[in-house]
Formats: sequence, C-alpha cells, structure tokens
Amino acid sequence: MNTQLSDCQTIISEALEEYSFRDFTPVGLYASCDYILSLGGKRLRPILCLLGNQLFDGSLNEAIKPALAIEFFHNFTLMHDDIMDEAPLRRGKSPVHLKFDLNTAILSGDALLIQAYRMFEDLPADYFKNVIRLFSKTAEELCEGQQYDKNFETQNEVSYEEYIRMIDYKTAVLIGCTLQIGAITAGADADNQYKLYEFGRNLGIAFQLQDDYLDVFGEADFGKVHAGDIIENKKTILYVKAIEAADSKSLEELNNWYATKSDEPQKIEAVKKIFKDTKADLAVGLLIEEFTQKAMHFLDKIDVPDSNKTVLRELANDLMKRKI
Repeated sequence: MNTQLSDCQTIISEALEEYSFRDFTPVGLYASCDYILSLGGKRLRPILCLLGNQLFDGSLNEAIKPALAIEFFHNFTLMHDDIMDEAPLRRGKSPVHLKFDLNTAILSGDALLIQAYRMFEDLPADYFKNVIRLFSKTAEELCEGQQYDKNFETQNEVSYEEYIRMIDYKTAVLIGCTLQIGAITAGADADNQYKLYEFGRNLGIAFQLQDDYLDVFGEADFGKVHAGDIIENKKTILYVKAIEAADSKSLEELNNWYATKSDEPQKIEAVKKIFKDTKADLAVGLLIEEFTQKAMHFLDKIDVPDSNKTVLRELANDLMKRKI
C-alpha cells in the first residue's frame, strides 16, 4: 500500500472542493451544507475509506466518491446532533442551526444525507448493492445508538451491555462501515471485508471508551471542558463500572451527586474519588486494552501482505495516543 495518510488527506480535500455545493440551488438549502463541510475536522472517516481500498491494492478512483458519501453522511449527523444537544459550538464555530436557523439545519441535513447516497451512483453494479446494504444498515444503527444515548439521560440504570451497544452503534459501526466500503471498492472477498469491518468497529469502541476515560482523568487541556461528563451527569463507562462495584455508601453518594447538574469542583473531585475507590478507572483501562487488542487481532488476520497494513497500524496507534 503506497498511499500514505497525508496523501489521503490531500485527495479528500481536493475532492470536497470538486464536489462542493456552491453552484447548487436554492442557495438557502445548500450554503449550509458547504458551511459545515468547511469547518474541517480530521476527515478520519473518508480517509479510512481510501485506506480500506488501498489495503487491497484497489483503484483509488473507485473509492473517492464513496469516501465523500461517508463524509457527507457524518456531517449530516452532526447537523442534527447539534440541534438535539442545543450545541453552541461546532469545531469552535457556530453550528448550522445558529449560523443559519433551525429549519435550515433540519432541511439541509436531510439534503446532505440524500447527496451522500448520490455519491454511490457510479459504483459498478456488483459493488453497488453491497455498499448500499451496508451503508443503510449502518445509518439505521446510528439512529438507534443516538436514541439509546438519549434514553440514558432519564434511565435509572444502565448496564455494561447496554452501554457498549450504544457506543458501538453511535460511533464504532461507522468506522467499520467506511473501511469495509473501501474494501468493497477494491474487490476484497467477504471474509477479508468482515475482518476489516471488525478491526474498525473494535477500534471505534476502544476509542470511545478512552474518550470517556480522558474526559475525567486526562489532561485539562484535552480539547473540551474537563470532566464535562460528570458535570452533565452522563452515564459513561466509568459511571457504569463504578455502579457495578460500589458499596451501599458509595452508591448512595454517587446517586446524590448525579441527582442535579453542577460544575462545582467539589462534585467533580468527589465523583472522581468514587471512580478511583471502586477501581472503575482501572476496569475501563483494561477494557480499552481489550478492545484495542481485538481490533489488532482482526487486522493481523486479513489476508494481504503485512506491508499493506502498516498505515492502518500506525493510524490506529496514533488515534489511541490522540496524535490524530
């Protein structure tokens, strides 16, 4: 695999420019699509689509428009997530529903989803059906994951299995999907497609678990409000593991702190102490390692030369070390 990460970033940037919506009408519908795409981000998902293609020595030209479909779809979900969360910022700028208005964000998000599907139209017939089936299944799971997450806000108890299912659907399946779509465009067989999907899915779960951990125990300048999950009473994996291991006193104290939202330092420190006393922090660390190793196991089993896997190995390592 000769295509490097920086090459993929350049290819995606150029493709987004080529397939922009600047000449689409009505402008009121499409300007906000270009706006959210212009806010940047890592472009990790479309890059993974290209890397999935290159893992099997495919033709990049076959993967570029499907990669854009993934990026369009991802940004559609961000538009609607920001509305649901009443988010004041998206990548440091105004989200679409504030930059334009609520109705524009709803309708333009829908338009971006439709444009995502249109990016698949030029696929060869034998690839098209498999890609659409996978993409639609993933889109369905993302909606389900978002609903599970919303349910947790009012749900008294969240089990480990429920939480893993939520982050799997909300975050991880799209990572697996985009890699597998890249593999499909390269003509990979079903077994290798499955292994690549599972590599991405398990890596996505590990990444989200680590995100939960770093929110509380990471550096204060990690890029978001320190301990924001505690402030918002989010039932993350640390909370779930603490509830599993807590004695009656710690359980009562944790429930009391989570009864109301507060950003007072006393609450943050008290909850962090409970997470440590129950060894929830250590349990989550072991889970991060477990899912990371599962991901690498699936990558190891893919039937291509080991040199083809180098970029994905490095990307996975950099992703978990937060270098990307």
